[in-house]
Amino acid sequence: MATSPNKTILITGASSGIGLATARYFAQRGWQVVATMRTPHKAPADLHSLANVLVLPLDVLDVASIEAAVAAALHAFGGLDVLFNNAGYALAGAFEAISPAQVQQLFDTNVYGVMNVTRAVLPHFRERKQGLVLTTTSVGGHMAFPLYSVYNATKFAVEGFMEGLQYEVKQFNIQVRTIVPGTVRTDFTAALQYVPAPAYDPYAQRVHEQTLASYAHAATPESVARVVFAASTRGGRQARVLAGTQPKLVYFLRWLLPHKVFAGLINRTNGGK
Repeated sequence: MATSPNKTILITGASSGIGLATARYFAQRGWQVVATMRTPHKAPADLHSLANVLVLPLDVLDVASIEAAVAAALHAFGGLDVLFNNAGYALAGAFEAISPAQVQQLFDTNVYGVMNVTRAVLPHFRERKQGLVLTTTSVGGHMAFPLYSVYNATKFAVEGFMEGLQYEVKQFNIQVRTIVPGTVRTDFTAALQYVPAPAYDPYAQRVHEQTLASYAHAATPESVARVVFAASTRGGRQARVLAGTQPKLVYFLRWLLPHKVFAGLINRTNGGK
């Protein structure tokens, strides 16, 4: 197809949650959307019915599927303006109980998967001398929380990767930003893998239950989608975009309070003593 004057975004993990809300939000505003996911047949019917949305299979661990999805997107829409790395999941539990295989799988998806997709899109951005790489991280990519040490480690890694990458690609007019939400009301919690650790109970169970309960008052996927859209359409080179009041409050408290006080607050808030 000929190059379209409309802008195009490629989203990973678009079958539900933030990814799905973002796909719908951008499509409603006239963007061409490449909504990718491991199992496209599970995508809501409205995504398949929208003329400006292309639903494609993409597994962030499968380089061939990534390259095929990028090629199909370029063929359909002529170019990409924004990459939104959104696919990922959480693993919770005391570190001692989490197996090396579980750690590897989480890093494969949350870190190496982001690198795989970004690597596939960068040559196109570089040739066009423009592009924007957005990546969902977390407030847990800047400060850690109990039972989430491994998950936090993946988000810290992605934040570091993106921070370093921005300097490398700036010469090609490619921007890099992370989207930093707090808790979000999605099926993310349903997909959360919790690893029990009897030796750490009842502390671990209290913390896990308190964390899940906090999602009842979390931000909506749609509110995060609005932040993603703003980050995609405004100028400037803000490296991190906080999505919602929760991360802003947590960042402020960490800046304001001595470490011992802040750590005690996090411990008590999450069911500790």
